[in-house]
This record gives sequence, structure tokens and C-alpha cells, in this order.
Amino acid sequence: MAIKDWPVAERPRERLLTSGPASLSDAELLAIFLRTGVRGKSAVDLARELLTRFGGLRQLLSAPRDAFCAGPGLGSAKFAQLQAVLEMGRRHLHQRLERGSPLLSPEHTAEFLRARLRDHPYEVFAVLFLDNRHRVLAFEELFRGTIDGASVHPREVVRRALHFNAAAVILSHNHPSGVTEPSPADRHITLRLRDALALVDIRVLDHLIVGDGDCCSLAQRGLV
Repeated sequence: MAIKDWPVAERPRERLLTSGPASLSDAELLAIFLRTGVRGKSAVDLARELLTRFGGLRQLLSAPRDAFCAGPGLGSAKFAQLQAVLEMGRRHLHQRLERGSPLLSPEHTAEFLRARLRDHPYEVFAVLFLDNRHRVLAFEELFRGTIDGASVHPREVVRRALHFNAAAVILSHNHPSGVTEPSPADRHITLRLRDALALVDIRVLDHLIVGDGDCCSLAQRGLV
């Protein structure tokens, strides 16, 4: 049965408008994006099939173009639309943390870092540079590859912090595995950076590890 033939109260678009997007399942949100189904399947049926095929919503949204376009009911036009929507979301979060804006909450900071780092297929080490009132001066991705003492260079982090005249920093990196548990290397580089930055009176407020759906705060673990 086509969605237009469903009771109004059960249609995803109408439910989103009346109850908000959080009330919808992943399949229902995806169905609104798809707009139409394929022969013999409603948009919701097609969305469920795609989520099963790709292994979930995140895997579908981060799929490379060839894999995405191979899905039924998808193609280059849908891929372009999706990339535009994802980029608008990233820019929305970035503007909330643009230069001169204060950090509103730890949750807001974690949300921003998840959006920027979670979907990289490799590890990325990034830094939020802050002034003495914890207003954002800059965000930079500084290193790529396995995060360990050889690939993250304290001298470069200190140099960039001095460039922005930062009073404090928040370190962050992602775990492509999705598991946020800090490794011995994560703990080691955090202490190295803390000690190096302390020499120039710059504080490390936290080191956040970004995983699938959550962030691990090393400050909350007492490791900063």
C-alpha cells in the first residue's frame, strides 16, 4: 500500500510535522528523504530494505558514491541531495562554534566534534583553540593516521596554539572502530600534550574520543 493511502496520523511526513523528527524511526526519516518507493514497495518498505542492506543509517549515509548508487531507488541525484543535506548539518554546527562564540555546554562541544570526526575512515586528531573565557578561536584537524606518540607532534600543537594566542585547548580524535575506550597511546599523548602546553601557560581542558554515537571524555576519567 502506498503511503498516501495510509491513515494521515501514520504517514511519516505528517507525524514529523505534528510530533517532531525525534518521533520517527530511522526508516521513516529515510522514507521522507526518498519521497517515493519502487514497484511493489512503499518508501518506508524501501527504507527498511536499504537500512538492512547497508547495516544501519550511519553506514548508508557514509557510503561511498558507487555503493550508495547501487542501492534500489537510489542514484546520483539522491547521492548529491544527501551530501548537500549532510554538509548543511555540518555547517550549522560549525556556525554555532564559529570564532568568538562561547562553548555552550560539554554536550554541544561533543555534538560538534562527532559531526566533524565520526565518519572519517581513518583517525584524525583535531584541536579546539579557546581564549581565556572559553570562546572559540579556531578548530583545526592537525594530524591523520594512527594516533600515537610518533604521529602527533606536541611542537606543532604548541605552535598552532601560540599562533591563535589560545589560553586553553580541547583535544579530540576519532576511533573509526566506533569504540571510544582510550588506549594507552591515547593516554600517553594526552599527558605529553598537557605537559608541553603547560610550559607556555596553555591549559588542556579535555581530550574527547569520538566513536559511533558517543564521546569519551578523558577529563571525566581523571586522565587530563
